[in-house]
Amino acid sequence: MCGIAGYLPKSGAPDPSVVRAMCAAMRHRGPDDEGIHTEQNCGIGMRRLSIIDLSTGHQPISNEDQTVWVVFNGEIYNYHGLRDLLRARGHRFATNSDTETLVHLHEEEGIGGIPRLRGMFAYAIWDRKTQTLTLARDCFGKKPLYYAQTGEGFFFASELKCLTAVTGPFDVDEDALRLYLQFGYIPDPWTPFRQVRKVPAGSWLQTSPGGAVREGRYWRVPEPVEQAEPGFTRQDAIEEIRRVFDESVKLRMIADVPLGAFLSGGIDSSLVVASMARQSASPIRTFSIGWREQEFNELPAASLVARRFGTEHHEIIVQPDALALVPKLVDHLDEPFADSSAIPTYLVSQFAAQHVKVALSGDGGDELFGGYLSFFMTEQYRYADRLPRFCRAALGTVAQALPEGAYGKNYLFAVSRPTSIERYMEFGCYSGLLARQKVLSREWAAESGAGRLGEIFDGAVLPEGRDPLSQAMHFEATAKLTGDILTKVDRMSMANSLEVRCPLLDSEFAALAGRIPNAWKTREGKGKLILLEALGDRLPPELLSRRKMGFGVPLADWFRGPLREMLRDHLFSNAFLSRGIVSRPGVETLVAQHERRRYDNSPYLWLLLMLAMWFERQAVAVPERVHA
Repeated sequence: MCGIAGYLPKSGAPDPSVVRAMCAAMRHRGPDDEGIHTEQNCGIGMRRLSIIDLSTGHQPISNEDQTVWVVFNGEIYNYHGLRDLLRARGHRFATNSDTETLVHLHEEEGIGGIPRLRGMFAYAIWDRKTQTLTLARDCFGKKPLYYAQTGEGFFFASELKCLTAVTGPFDVDEDALRLYLQFGYIPDPWTPFRQVRKVPAGSWLQTSPGGAVREGRYWRVPEPVEQAEPGFTRQDAIEEIRRVFDESVKLRMIADVPLGAFLSGGIDSSLVVASMARQSASPIRTFSIGWREQEFNELPAASLVARRFGTEHHEIIVQPDALALVPKLVDHLDEPFADSSAIPTYLVSQFAAQHVKVALSGDGGDELFGGYLSFFMTEQYRYADRLPRFCRAALGTVAQALPEGAYGKNYLFAVSRPTSIERYMEFGCYSGLLARQKVLSREWAAESGAGRLGEIFDGAVLPEGRDPLSQAMHFEATAKLTGDILTKVDRMSMANSLEVRCPLLDSEFAALAGRIPNAWKTREGKGKLILLEALGDRLPPELLSRRKMGFGVPLADWFRGPLREMLRDHLFSNAFLSRGIVSRPGVETLVAQHERRRYDNSPYLWLLLMLAMWFERQAVAVPERVHA
């Protein structure tokens, strides 16, 4: 695990100091080692967090004649089998690392070999013979990969700050910020800057010095199915879940350094720990954090699981210095990012990193097996599809006319949405149009219709003929998982030099989940049914009946207490208001409602605070024009 960076200059030889400067900006991703390679037309480098092959895994790594070079961030879990295959084809290996597999696989199959990789990765391969740079990113986008084309050349890196450290100032992409204001993150391939993009999940990119960029997609999240394929029974699904899940966990337990697991007390992380315990000869190290506020404290449930499996359990009640922590998160995230669960993710990563260098997590179970409560609301609102369009339009007009806080206003507006995916956006974990209209200026509160959403989120929006549950699940697994959940996990863990692995997001396990019909996953407001049918007998019975809790923080109280002045200082500053993004009266109302405890507006306040602090800490100039 590490961070990678490099560039192809427009002309001349690359400057090694430029590569070193990019690597220095992300030292936290790899404090154990640094390596660079420069030759005519290309310079690449990396910072290494040593996990596998500690003695000979130094990067960059080349092929036998040093014409192909790679820098790699991640883990390839099936690399032993790939090494055997490549040796049989005549390739010679100089190390025991998974990294070297990428070089020889590229020599043998080029981009056609990428689908063979089972793991999490972002890598760059420079091929001197073809004068080609190849970038690739794993199926779900667990590892980040940015790139920029500038007047000086083509640059790439694991973090945005690596690019801003060595290039001139970038222009703010206001369209990308509009997406942030709706979704709370900036989806692939956009970034907050026009000149910078991300390689999308499951994709590759190729370019050459002074040449054009060529892109392609090698993998997509399987679409949910409503019917099982012929001959595939429920019992088949149960047996396959057990087999593939345990295999996925076992693969992610390979490490030459201390390894453990996050244990939140929820179903998914508990299943991961259960599988680890079944496959380990020694006790598993587990890590949990809790809060004094009991509505956010899952330590009792986590302790129940730890006792069941005899883990070496570590837990702590956290009392963070919120004022000091928030700016640190903004700096590590690089982009505006509104998921406040980044806070506990940072804290549990910081805690675990005191004991281990690798931790397994339970991310992905809700998206693949229908665990979010918002999914079931799609079913409750399904009747709206039977209403004629003109009736729904009329309901929308009525909803818009009702005063703020009127009973049924939000409900009527959600029902009025023309498509099920737009309806889901209103009551899912996003900022709906009504919410944006209350706070944002007219231009910044613009609506994104279903057609526009399909353009923004490549492959994430299913055709309107599909059932609403499938649409919601596929959007979460395709768009939010990469843009929000995995971004949060990567940035917060790597900020603490900790590698996090996600067994539920194994590509083969995801392919299996895609074969299982929705009816086996959800029923009557309950999700993950088939997952629990297959694996639930491993867990304490008390855990199965617990109310689902998010990985949250007492943010509402913080905005009335330790973060109150920070919030006001940023949201009411001239620097932020003069950007014309928000309406001052709208923000004043939002803050006042929250402080008077009329509403819990903390999610939207956090979204705005993160944006205001990002502008400030990136020193982004205020535009000359002011929006209406």
